[in-house]
Order: sequence, then C-alpha cells, then structure tokens
Amino acid sequence: MSDFYNLTCKDSKREDFSFENFKGKVVLIFNSASKCGFTKQLDGLEALNKKYKDQGLVVVGFPCNQFAGQEPGSNEDIVTFCKLNYGVSFDMMDKIDVNGDKESPVYAYLKSQKSGLLGLKRIKWNFEKFLIDKEGNVVSRHASTTSPESLVPEIEALLK
Repeated sequence: MSDFYNLTCKDSKREDFSFENFKGKVVLIFNSASKCGFTKQLDGLEALNKKYKDQGLVVVGFPCNQFAGQEPGSNEDIVTFCKLNYGVSFDMMDKIDVNGDKESPVYAYLKSQKSGLLGLKRIKWNFEKFLIDKEGNVVSRHASTTSPESLVPEIEALLK
C-alpha cells in the first residue's frame, strides 16, 4: 500500500479524514487562499472537478495563511467564500501550514515525493498543485502560475 493512503488530516469541520478514501482515484491537491491573485484558479479547479469527478478525479483544497496573510478566515468562512464566489463543490480541508515547524504531515509527505523548481522542497506560494495517480504515487508538482486547465492532458492520461 502506498504511504499516501496512510495520511490523515482534518476536514473543514475538523473531523478526521483518511486518505484511504482516495484509493483508486486520481487526486489533485492544492494549497489555497481567498485573497490571492491566483484565487480565480478556483474556477478552473471546479471546472476540472465537474468534468472529471465521475471518471475518478478528486480535487482537494488545503487553505493556508502562510503567504502574506491571504487566508485569514475561519474554515467556515473559507468554505462559504469558495461556494458563493466560485461554485466550489469539492472538499476544502482544515486550514494548515504547508511549510515550517507546524507543517501538515500531508504537505511534508507531498514535498518529500516531488520537489519544486530547482529542487526546492518548500511551497513557494498559494495554489501549488500536486497530482497523485490511482496507486497513490505523487506524479507531478505544479507551480502557482500553472493554470488548472493546462493539467487536462496529464489528468486524462492518469484517468485511463
């Protein structure tokens, strides 16, 4: 079994969530912020969710306030903002740290599997994206500037 499936986190209601729920699915994980220049990517992420969820794609957001304080709200505020402004229907999890002493074990694992630009491990900004295949392997990491739409060919290949 992949180590990915051993991960756990808290959902937006602070209830335990097991990554075993993702077995056999292609997973797109990203760190989000409601007051970021990249926040409009929620439109594209929701479009991917709607188009591919029935084929086995799961989109999951992890709110994070580590970058210029761009995610100051509570979990409830974040979920409401995402639904009202972007029609988000995928899961937004509990707000976490993606770097530093209090970093989420989820992000510690993801970063250990795929480094970023120039081999850097740390998350550089909001809306970095990780794609995980149906076997729980972290297959790619994408910068904040990578649009959700540009991931379509890779997602479609992983869903086959």
